[in-house]
Amino acid sequence: MKKEALILLGFILLKFILQYLLYNPFYELQRDEYLHLDQAEHLAWGFQSVPPVTSWIAYIIKLLGNSVFWIRFFPALFGALTIVVVWEIVSALKGNLYALVLSATCVSFSFLLRLNLLFQPNSFDVLCWSLFYFILVKYIQTQKSKWLYFASLVFAIGFLNKYNIVFLVIGIFPAILLSEHRKLFIQKHFYGALLLGLIVILPNLLWQHHNNYPVFHHLEELTATQLIHVNRLDFLKEQLFFFIGALPVIIASLYAFLFYAPFRKYSVFFFSFFFTLFTFVYLKAKGYYAIGLYLVYIAFGSVYFGNLINFGWRKYVKPIFIILPVLSYILLFNLIFSMKDPAYILEYRSIYKEAGLLQWEDGKNHQLPQDFADMLGWKELANKVEKAYNKLPDDEKTIVLCDNYGQAGAINYYVKNKNIKAVTFNADYINWFDFNKRTINLIRVKDAAGSKHELEETSPFFETAFVADSLAEPLAREYKTTIFVFRNPKVDIDQRLKAEISQATN
Repeated sequence: MKKEALILLGFILLKFILQYLLYNPFYELQRDEYLHLDQAEHLAWGFQSVPPVTSWIAYIIKLLGNSVFWIRFFPALFGALTIVVVWEIVSALKGNLYALVLSATCVSFSFLLRLNLLFQPNSFDVLCWSLFYFILVKYIQTQKSKWLYFASLVFAIGFLNKYNIVFLVIGIFPAILLSEHRKLFIQKHFYGALLLGLIVILPNLLWQHHNNYPVFHHLEELTATQLIHVNRLDFLKEQLFFFIGALPVIIASLYAFLFYAPFRKYSVFFFSFFFTLFTFVYLKAKGYYAIGLYLVYIAFGSVYFGNLINFGWRKYVKPIFIILPVLSYILLFNLIFSMKDPAYILEYRSIYKEAGLLQWEDGKNHQLPQDFADMLGWKELANKVEKAYNKLPDDEKTIVLCDNYGQAGAINYYVKNKNIKAVTFNADYINWFDFNKRTINLIRVKDAAGSKHELEETSPFFETAFVADSLAEPLAREYKTTIFVFRNPKVDIDQRLKAEISQATN
């Protein structure tokens, strides 16, 4: 085996080792992960929250046993494949061994370590961005039409994973127009490739049409509840931290597109960088949406440095650029990369707050980072719901109705009694209600804000109503979520639920 292949294999093994070492078993799964795992039970060409690829991966995880090991494996795998793709970009650009090692180091010791911890569409999204850019490099080098079709397929698969990849196209098309490659738009194979991509994503587009385009409703909800708190300046600040150790490499790549002769034909990447970032900033996107943008620039910058500092006295500074990503990882380990226990975070709360890590999507500072608070209390909630469920007569005629998808997904993941199928009017669960049996009992799971008036509002419709329990974990985002039990309805509960579903979906 060639030396380069052995080194790449070493980086891949290191990636998996780091991902599993970084995972802290003190925490449970994150709320989004429960939703994605539940999607494996309801495979479709689309969902309220995400396109279908994540559900396909969730189905594989289900076949493998739904254990935490496999839930953590796939994002780590996509992170490892991203390293491979960046390595291949450097190889395609004729980068030397130093360039290969530098690029792999920059990618390995970056915010991707945090991103690749969670089973969400983001890890695969970053992989698709990187692979698309690799294919674009190959097309520019060869002008062979097959690369257009490969690019279209990668975009389509990326689209079926996360609509975020549309921003890549928004940035790349005007960049092509400003470059020498604008003739691409008059080639028949370009439109053939577009047609291929359209055919692949068509099932999802038809699903959106048949379901009244829930993606737009999701975007409206996202804008109203989360993106409204996004500050454009904060977005730009966040970009500096994702690949902080690789900043000299990324900046060098932008310089090289303008002044380094071998890279002149790749100027489309220079323009694309700014068009894409501008689009994210203009639309007030979340910071991590742009992570996929940077990998190709790490590749170009690594090749540039590999050629620039390979001779004379400059070769003595070569270790510096490899040390920087590792050093930044070590210095920021406790703050960014490590999943520290709550006790540690609370002890150094002022540092976390100053770094902006305690600010949630609501724009307010809390005790823990949002992702960590979203990984606490779920097992406790599921156990308490199951306990209440098992005490009910006619328990098979009980519906567990939650406030949000995190509650419903966590309950479905942890309960031993698989007759329990928690649902909610939130996200995809609104399509998963089962009315095959008449509802006799209602277990209502309400968050702290909504639980204050639940008894007085809902109890008139039932003969019996009481509070069964509540979530006691004070650091969980779901702290004080309350479990209400209602028995023997005075009205047809199923008809009321159907009416609320109809109202919510129309």
